Amino acid sequence: MNFLKRLIVVLLLAAVGTFCYSYFNGGILNKPLSPKKTVVFEVDDIELEVFYNRPSKRNRDIFGALVPFNKVWRTGANEATTFETNKALKIGNDSLPAGKYTLWSIPNDTSWNVMFNSKQYKWGVDETMKPMREPDFDVVTYTAPVEHLKKPVEQFTIAFDNSTDNLSLTMAWDFAKIVVPLK
Repeated sequence: MNFLKRLIVVLLLAAVGTFCYSYFNGGILNKPLSPKKTVVFEVDDIELEVFYNRPSKRNRDIFGALVPFNKVWRTGANEATTFETNKALKIGNDSLPAGKYTLWSIPNDTSWNVMFNSKQYKWGVDETMKPMREPDFDVVTYTAPVEHLKKPVEQFTIAFDNSTDNLSLTMAWDFAKIVVPLK
């Protein structure tokens, strides 16, 4: 009889734990709308890492609509996007020291301003959906021209490209792609 009571208590605790996990994480079987992604680049002694959430187009107008032109964007969804480097990098004419940064952007139709910000933010936006970036902590700002794509990119994608021995950080979504050269 004691064994049966213990078994019921254990099963009840497991059910409550599963329910709580499911409730706070958007469900066990549900695929998140903006899944988390970590992109890592390692060559020789350089290690780079980007963590971000990948929103999807889902038949929506993206740039100039969902992501307004000429306004700060958290460069992804949910948590603030982070960029980490173990070595100092040259981006445009500026130097980015080794460290961890949050990545922000101000898109428009012809170019994006991409900001590497030294402050770590728990989330990308506040309760009013205003981006949490504080410009005083911007270490490097780079203006990247927009490449207009012929086919849309369904899910926001950040990647590293070293295919021509010219390392770059690329971002693409909808019909837009930008390239940030890293040296």
